[in-house]
Amino acid sequence: MAKLTLDRILQSQGVGTRKYCRQLIDDGEVAIAGEVVTDYRATPDLDGLVFTLFGEEWTYRAQLYIALNKPADFECSRKPSHHPGVLTILPEEFGWRDLQPVGRLDHDTTGLLLMSDDGKFIHAQSSPKHHIPKVYQATTHDAVTPELIAQLLAGVQLHDEPAPLAAISCRQIDTHLLEIILEQGKYHQVKRMLAAAGNHCSALQRTAIGALRLEALDLDIGQWCYLTPEQLRLLTAGNL
Repeated sequence: MAKLTLDRILQSQGVGTRKYCRQLIDDGEVAIAGEVVTDYRATPDLDGLVFTLFGEEWTYRAQLYIALNKPADFECSRKPSHHPGVLTILPEEFGWRDLQPVGRLDHDTTGLLLMSDDGKFIHAQSSPKHHIPKVYQATTHDAVTPELIAQLLAGVQLHDEPAPLAAISCRQIDTHLLEIILEQGKYHQVKRMLAAAGNHCSALQRTAIGALRLEALDLDIGQWCYLTPEQLRLLTAGNL
């Protein structure tokens, strides 16, 4: 693992500008393994590095991989226009790290949202070429019928789409609730597919991406967590 000076380590973790990080080190605000470090040129081992800043422990993370149980009325944008952005839910330092939503959920859609500052990861998760399935629970305005499910599985034609779009799986959960699994990730896809099939989506929650399920993360609405290597491995197309 490449060596970084302590000021660059702090900067990479979203503490602030390099100048600010140097000042913190000079002022004795940073400690490693219980020892105050005042030399910004120090190059501690990054593997398993934990440092203390203002009495709070920070674990060094080269990249961020985060799962959020997104509440309603938050926009998946770094520059929101009509509602608060999802970044306002997270610690302020994440904003310094160019953390971004992986894909988007509508402002009124809830559930599993991934966020990262790893460009390759974001592209791999967002690109339709990778066929990563995403699972949604949709509350419908009218009762779910076998005919509705058959239409969604067969494919419905959406405006501006060259060919019909079909769910890869669809099943009824309750009278007005269905689970639908998609791969394409088109704009407002679940809502538009239900409308094209003659129904209406009253509420929408994303419950899984690949084999990573929201319920397994045990996150209340608005809570987030770091993803473990094991959880990241579940974010693949072949695990459903």
